[in-house]
Amino acid sequence: MFLRELNAPLESVRGAGEKIAVSLARSGIGNVAALLTHYPRDWEDRTRAVPLRDWRLGPVCTTVKVLAHDWFGFGAMKTLKVHVEDQSARAALVCFNRPFLARQLVIGESCRLWGKFYYKYGELQATVFEIEGEGESASSRFGGILPVYPLSADLSRVPSRGQNLLRRLVKQALNQYASSIDDEIPAPLAKNLLRKADAVRAIHFPSSAKELEQARQTLIFEELFYLEVMVGKRALERRPAGVHKGRPAAENAPGPEAARLSPLQEDLLKRLPFSLTPGQREAVAEINRDMDGPGAMARLLQGDVGSGKTLVAFLAALRAVDESLLSGGGRARPGGAGQAAIMAPTELLARQHAENAALLLEPLGLRPAFLTGNLKARGRSRLLAALADGEVDIVLGTHALFSKDVVYRNLRLVVVDEQHRFGVTQRQAILAKGETSLLGGGAPHLIMMSATPIPRTLALTVFGDLDVSLIADMPPGRKPVKTHLAKESNAKKVYDFVRGELEAGRQAYFVYPLIGGEETDGMEESGTENSRNLKDAVGMAGKLQKIFPSFPVALIHSRLDDEQKRETMEAFRRGTVKILAATSVVEVGVDVPNASCMVVHHAERFGLSALHQLRGRVGRGGEQAYCFLVYSGEEAGPALSEDGKRRLKVMLESNDGFVIAEEDLKLRGPGQIAGIEQSGYLRLGIADPVRDADVLLAARKEAFAMLENDPGLLLPENRVVAEVLERASPFTEVGM
Repeated sequence: MFLRELNAPLESVRGAGEKIAVSLARSGIGNVAALLTHYPRDWEDRTRAVPLRDWRLGPVCTTVKVLAHDWFGFGAMKTLKVHVEDQSARAALVCFNRPFLARQLVIGESCRLWGKFYYKYGELQATVFEIEGEGESASSRFGGILPVYPLSADLSRVPSRGQNLLRRLVKQALNQYASSIDDEIPAPLAKNLLRKADAVRAIHFPSSAKELEQARQTLIFEELFYLEVMVGKRALERRPAGVHKGRPAAENAPGPEAARLSPLQEDLLKRLPFSLTPGQREAVAEINRDMDGPGAMARLLQGDVGSGKTLVAFLAALRAVDESLLSGGGRARPGGAGQAAIMAPTELLARQHAENAALLLEPLGLRPAFLTGNLKARGRSRLLAALADGEVDIVLGTHALFSKDVVYRNLRLVVVDEQHRFGVTQRQAILAKGETSLLGGGAPHLIMMSATPIPRTLALTVFGDLDVSLIADMPPGRKPVKTHLAKESNAKKVYDFVRGELEAGRQAYFVYPLIGGEETDGMEESGTENSRNLKDAVGMAGKLQKIFPSFPVALIHSRLDDEQKRETMEAFRRGTVKILAATSVVEVGVDVPNASCMVVHHAERFGLSALHQLRGRVGRGGEQAYCFLVYSGEEAGPALSEDGKRRLKVMLESNDGFVIAEEDLKLRGPGQIAGIEQSGYLRLGIADPVRDADVLLAARKEAFAMLENDPGLLLPENRVVAEVLERASPFTEVGM
């Protein structure tokens, strides 16, 4: 039986009554499998003696003699203090809510003591400790390596009791069920690993540090192996029989002629006043090869802010429109011409894409359209009819692109911009539109774009079934943005510098964490009391106009209606507005080459990704650009958190989006960055893709090799792989 098939109720474990079962169920521990996979977050080594004098080295583990009892406080607050000593020092045990210890800790007798000590009121003290009579036989609480579990609210009220309860129940469950746990890793890969039953027992109660490490490596490898099996399985399903991801490129490539530009692509490039960068050219070639190959393309297009991903997406859309024409030998557009859908997370960004598409693609005879949820009924019905009739070649918009009433005639390409802002279900919905196209063209090609570079470890887990195109270079003439840190109390110096840039004809953004009042704008909650001390966009817009009386100021934030936002951004692009007071609504897609200054107030309250995106809004022209990260002093609440300091330090030291993304991954974890924290996709029990990157690479290599060399692994008769895949163990599979 596999571990996660142990679905016996908790009450079947001796010592787990109904009340305990209910309490654990609130923590998500509802059966024996969940109990045994509630892995420790740490371990306490009680095999090593640590005398009282060495309390700074870690928890004390020693034998002490009870010297005296003392009491302090009155009434219900009366608390016992027990004075003890070993051969090295004296200390006091503060027994909050445990007066009964006076009967157990008898003056003059000795006992074993384990505890976390600190120095207070002129003496060594501990409030978190465990004791055991020296005359008793050593129990499971002493003389071994003990697990330390994450505790729910119910169990954490008295941590020592919660830990002891879980230890007792896990040990009993292991005694009752461990012998029936089968191995899940295929035998050829298990040579250097523990048996699953032994690994589960050792991860909770190891006999030595060496056995604990063996258990960790076994379970980590198993989790990452099956994660990569699922990733590889999806990759194979996207390709027709005989075409395998991971084989040498020459084996799968359709040939050099497939990378040639299509007629519409050639027409666009001839009209551009500049040449593509090497990174853009390579990305276009890879996309063309995929779109001409067997099966549907699934590609992640990565590139830092301003690297030109949108132009590559437009070229891919032209290829999709040309796809059914390339073999026809003419430029007449038959009714089966391909269609492309480009989906953006905000109406502001979608509209900007649509405006650029009209400027670049309409002169080629293409028919782009713009679709959002705010389109009025009459215009919407006409647009939907045109989509279904094939009269629209490229549609750009928001999540409205996958509304139920939207029908495509021949959807051949889906581009998801800023992919991390869309949920997995939303991506699936737009892809399903290709399956239900009127001409029945099957699954469309997929390009997922990310201006937030995705670290390699995350790309191999969440997006490991996608081919990756990387635009590593920037358009010529771009200068790195110079970043400066400034305290809020020194903001005047920042304003003086910005004034010089404005007088030189440039423009500036001022970004704030709040819209106005106490409403946050998609960032971490600061708390009402501290929010009163934060600058906000609404309040500062008027003040900025007074600080810079000669330069028009405008305000933009998410509570404005879309027409107001459009008009404001258009005025800023034209240069009639010189200063834009905003929230992080300008984080994505806003392109104003003349803007040279980005000032972010209370920068410590923004995430790394948001700060990097905001900085990327400037420096898009040929002039030197500047980003000022203004952080709060004590007047805005508590001092900078360690994470806040780390984020600002990273931004100061690096302009490299991939370096920043790696740090962001360490701080936030993979779920938040990939937009999948609610999807169940990365519910790993013990593995960490960042920490265990080397194991991940090894597991990926083995998983892909097995899937490609032995297709039988996907058949039901192979119980080990087939059943684990069916249950999506040890995490829930969510298709892209």
